[in-house]
Amino acid sequence: MAQLNAIGIVVSDMEQSIRFYRLLGVDVPQTPDEGHVDTFLPNGVRFMLDTENVIRSFRPEWSRDVGNQVAVAFQCGSASEVDQIYASAVEAGFHGEKEPWDAFWGQRYAQLADPDGVPVDLYAQLSTR
Repeated sequence: MAQLNAIGIVVSDMEQSIRFYRLLGVDVPQTPDEGHVDTFLPNGVRFMLDTENVIRSFRPEWSRDVGNQVAVAFQCGSASEVDQIYASAVEAGFHGEKEPWDAFWGQRYAQLADPDGVPVDLYAQLSTR
């Protein structure tokens, strides 16, 4: 059976994308002049960023669609970490979609958008009271 072991995101600005994902704790190589960068996440999943030009090198007809077909979510260690990462990202000039809130499903939740508009959620289990 095939296993999902990689997530790839097509980026329009590699430098900004590297900066964004490094701010979220992803150890992406700081090589903004490369068309492709990847790293392995602590859970073993390969995380990849490719420039639009790299994608067009083997799919010349490729174009960025309106809307997003993918979203990613980062589990945080605590509710306060959700708040801290969200604040750091917004302070660094990245787009905050929805400020942190206590969701009815029992998690502290926040929503960002990466430099290309990919939805990026932050979440942590709320402590039981």
